[in-house]
Amino acid sequence: MMHKFSLSFLSSFSDFGLLVMRTGLGLMMIVHGWPKLAAGAEKWEKLGGAMTHIGVDVAPQFWGFMASMTEVFGGLFLILGFLTRLSSAMLTFVMLIAALMHFGEGHGLGSAGHAIELGVVFLGLMFVGAGKYAIDK
Repeated sequence: MMHKFSLSFLSSFSDFGLLVMRTGLGLMMIVHGWPKLAAGAEKWEKLGGAMTHIGVDVAPQFWGFMASMTEVFGGLFLILGFLTRLSSAMLTFVMLIAALMHFGEGHGLGSAGHAIELGVVFLGLMFVGAGKYAIDK
């Protein structure tokens, strides 16, 4: 007789799982984004230069500032479950640009992989939403 191992009982905790995922991802985005935001205009200009990979070559400082703000406040909003879908969409876009930058600089999948993975998770959160433990609810 084969024993069936199942974790199906965890499905009743899916909202808690979303909270755990949002909190962990949000914290990491804040940790990742804060140094960029605090670094100032020179760093923002360098970051915003990544927009050239989609044909946008104006206002790199603005775009770098916006990416930094998105990482910090998007991360905070994920933790709170506030504007989760919008924050997830914006974070997906930031990760897309980051991945394109890595590919554009010839770094390959090894370097772009982290941004792609995060982008996929943020895209998924955009569709799934925050769950019940959120300000959005």
